[in-house]
Amino acid sequence: MYKTHGYAAKDANTPLAPFDIERRDVREHDVQIEVLFCGVCHSDLHQARNEWRNTIYPVVPGHEIVGRVTKVGAGVTRYKSGDLVGVGCLVDSCRTCASCAEGLEQYCENGFVGTYNGVDRVSGEVTYGGYSTSVVVDEAFVLNVPGNLDPAGAAPLLCAGITTYSPLRQWGAGPGKKVGIVGLGGLGHMGVKLARAMGAHVVLFTTSPSKVEDAKRLGAHEVVISKDPAQMQAHANSFDFILNTVAAQHDLNPFIELLKRDATMTLVGAPEHDHPSPQVFNLIFKRRRLAGSLIGGIAETQEMLDFCGQHGITSDIEIIPMQSINQAYDRMLKSDVKYRFVIDLNSLKQ
Repeated sequence: MYKTHGYAAKDANTPLAPFDIERRDVREHDVQIEVLFCGVCHSDLHQARNEWRNTIYPVVPGHEIVGRVTKVGAGVTRYKSGDLVGVGCLVDSCRTCASCAEGLEQYCENGFVGTYNGVDRVSGEVTYGGYSTSVVVDEAFVLNVPGNLDPAGAAPLLCAGITTYSPLRQWGAGPGKKVGIVGLGGLGHMGVKLARAMGAHVVLFTTSPSKVEDAKRLGAHEVVISKDPAQMQAHANSFDFILNTVAAQHDLNPFIELLKRDATMTLVGAPEHDHPSPQVFNLIFKRRRLAGSLIGGIAETQEMLDFCGQHGITSDIEIIPMQSINQAYDRMLKSDVKYRFVIDLNSLKQ
């Protein structure tokens, strides 16, 4: 065991504060990583405040981790000290079920182990995340980060990137396809960048006219103000795929009506309370589909990182010191960030 420093929430009602963590020594297939940067995901706030009613306290959030390998176990073959690597939302799974066998560890039928607020399959200890100076992870759940990408900007790819990449790939975003992205936040801005790089015609939906120019800068071909019925009606029955990234309760029907026959809208935003149920006839009469998607498996996450390396894609970020995390949470609730906070963990080492 060795000590590392981090920030934790002790309960749902108090700010995150300094917290010392006892990390395990490396097992045979483990990689020890010095954390350089960790993205701040809205899921971190949900977990810190127990909004999903499943938090194990104390909780050390953080599942968008980029760092350098500092030590490897005797059986490690994929990594060596000095490698630039990433860790996303998963640090283990059963590895034996049908989903794991297909490289879909995020759908593990026996439950994946989260990077934080999970339970280690070997020791039974609760996992602590990337709001810390060091982590230890099995090499099978560690990823190569392309060297041409800014490490800080690459950190949010480990959640926001794969959360949007996976459904865009699954539902065939590409040349000749009209793809809608609902919401221009941490997820939505990645959806725009990735869909554009895949060759799709990208339409961004937002309630904020102030976001129009930024959406176009990020790669949207068109921007629709979703609270304007006339703008929405102009796109009726025209989309091959819509990726809905909004994490607040809202009416899904206006977006479902924009889908072509046999087209799909996929939800990736995780609201505290469910959306109102959509009108069934909007689905029945065009054989439309409403779907969901959860991050991505390890192989697909590596594919996403490699794709981003090829296209020079990173997240638009604001770097903060660890000591500013509580203020960042407050600002995140107000959508006061373009478009992802990233913690510089050097701030803890000082």
